Amino acid sequence: MPEINQIVTGIAVYFILWWLLLFTVLPWRIKSQHESDEVVKGSEPGAPVDPQIKRKAIITSIVAAIVWVIIFTIIKFELIKLDDISFIPDFVPKDF
Repeated sequence: MPEINQIVTGIAVYFILWWLLLFTVLPWRIKSQHESDEVVKGSEPGAPVDPQIKRKAIITSIVAAIVWVIIFTIIKFELIKLDDISFIPDFVPKDF
């Protein structure tokens, strides 16, 4: 059974992934008011006509879950270890 700190860490990683992926999904299929010639007086011409926020939140949730499972699998089964990453310096003294 996982400890509470492992569960909280997993939730935190998912939350961070979700926000990062949201900002990559937001520009998908956006048509501005200027592009569609439907500029509302007093608004920004670059504002989207239909932002589809609910759809993008669902897509973000699914993609974040998939990425989270990949990261979880790599960590759980130690497919990549810190020693395998060459650019991370070795902080352990040589006489240990």
